[in-house]
Amino acid sequence: MKLCFISMLSSMILCMSERRTNTADNFSDLNRFGSALAETARVWRMRLDQRLRPLGLSQAKWRALLNVARDGEGMTQKALAERLGIEGPSLVGLLDRLAADGWIERLVCAEDRRVRRIYLTEKARATLQDIEAVATQLREEIFGDIPERELRQCLDVLQRIRDKADSLP
Repeated sequence: MKLCFISMLSSMILCMSERRTNTADNFSDLNRFGSALAETARVWRMRLDQRLRPLGLSQAKWRALLNVARDGEGMTQKALAERLGIEGPSLVGLLDRLAADGWIERLVCAEDRRVRRIYLTEKARATLQDIEAVATQLREEIFGDIPERELRQCLDVLQRIRDKADSLP
């Protein structure tokens, strides 16, 4: 149960958007499942973003760094854009900022000079431990009074929903 839980929630939100109502209503009706999920993910990301800001990282930056770290160094820009759910031109601006701030390097692929691969700098690798520590602390605070059995059941249901959504045409 790492930070990828947040990513899984965010991915599912794209498939399940409804008209937004007040938060209490979102959690009382199965027809508003997507809204409840979106609101939960939004609040969680907002809290994590607040805690990571002192490290000099916005949500866009820490999400990009974590995805490169998890998918492996040398990830292509195209693969990262798909993973983050953003268009290539939007990603280029983000990568320009990450490179200027010393978080990443972009190198031309030896096999295809049109492709750029993303590599973390030592600064980013060292900071990833801090990101994980902050995320773990927040997760423990959020999950603190929820029994592990219920959390595992929730993850199982979310996985099944995501798998079903992914399988649809």
